Amino acid sequence: MDANGAIVKGDRFGRMEQAIYERSMAAIGFTSRLVTVILGMPPLFAWAKRQARQMMIDRAEGMGVPWRQIVAEWRSQDLEPDLAMVESPAVVYPDYYTTSFHAYAEGNLGWEPAIEVEVAALAVHSRIFAEGGPDGDARLRRSYHQALQTRLPQVPQRILDGGCSVGMSTFALQDVFPAAHLTGLDLSPYFLAMAHRRSQTAAESQRRAIAWVHGLAEATGLPDEGFDLVSFSLVFHELPATAAREILREAHRLLQPGGHFALMDMNPQSAVYAKMPPYILTLLKSTEPYLDQYFALDLAAELTAVGFENVTIDAISPRHRTVVARKPSS
Repeated sequence: MDANGAIVKGDRFGRMEQAIYERSMAAIGFTSRLVTVILGMPPLFAWAKRQARQMMIDRAEGMGVPWRQIVAEWRSQDLEPDLAMVESPAVVYPDYYTTSFHAYAEGNLGWEPAIEVEVAALAVHSRIFAEGGPDGDARLRRSYHQALQTRLPQVPQRILDGGCSVGMSTFALQDVFPAAHLTGLDLSPYFLAMAHRRSQTAAESQRRAIAWVHGLAEATGLPDEGFDLVSFSLVFHELPATAAREILREAHRLLQPGGHFALMDMNPQSAVYAKMPPYILTLLKSTEPYLDQYFALDLAAELTAVGFENVTIDAISPRHRTVVARKPSS
C-alpha cells in the first residue's frame, strides 16, 4: 500500500488485506451462487425485478425526491428531436446490451429507463453514507473526483466520459475540470438524447459545449491518443468480463502517452456486500445481470495486462472504489 492507504500495483494486497479479500469473496460467492439458482426460476426473477423497482421508487419518494412528478415532467416533453440529433444508425448493439437491466425489459434502450435513471441514482445512492439523504449521489461523485485529482499529476484537457448515460457524470466532471474539452459516449441513444436536452438548458448552455457520441465503449471509432483522461462512472459492474477487457484495451488506444484511465464503481472488497442479506442480494442481482463477473474481475491485473502502469485503488465510500492507471509515456 502507498502512504494514502491505497492498493498499488506490485503490492496490491498485504497479508491481512489478502485474507480479508479471500473471506469476503468466499462469502459473496456462496450467497451469490444460491441467488443465481433462485433467479433462474422465471416467476421468482420477475417478482424480484418488480420488488427492486418498487423499492427504489419508495425510497426516492420517502426522502423527498418526487420520482413520479419528475418522471411525469420528462414524459411531457418531446425528446424525439434530441434522439435524432445523437443517434447513429451505424451502431450495432452487442448481445450483452440487449438484455434486461435495472428491472426494465428493454434494458437501456428505451425512454422509460432514460427518464428514470437520474431519480433512480438518487434513490440507490441515498443510503451509501451513514447520514443518508438525497445528496448521497452528489457526495459519491465528489469523493470520486477528489480521489481522481489526488492521482492525476496535471489537470486533464481532453476527457472522455465513457458510459455517460444521461450526462450526470459528464456534467460533474465538467464542474471539476471546466476548461477541459469533454466527450460523452454512451451506447443508449435514449440516454444521450436526455443528456443533449439537459445540455440545452439555460444553466448548462453557459458551459463549454460537450460532444455527445453514440457508440460502443469497446469500439468507439474515436482517434488514437485523442484524450488525456478516460473516465467511467458506475459502468463496469454492468459489463460481462469480455466486454470489460475490450474496453480497457480501447481506453489504452484512446489515451495519449502519459494519460490516465479512471473508473468509479462498486467495491467487491466492501464488507457491505459480504454481509448483505440474501433477500437484498437477490433484488440486486435481478437488476444487474453481470454482477458476478464484475466481482470476479481483477481490474488491477487486467489493466496491467493491457499495458497500463501505476494502478491504484482507493475506497471512496462504504461500497465504492476508484481505480486509476497510467498509460506509459513511451
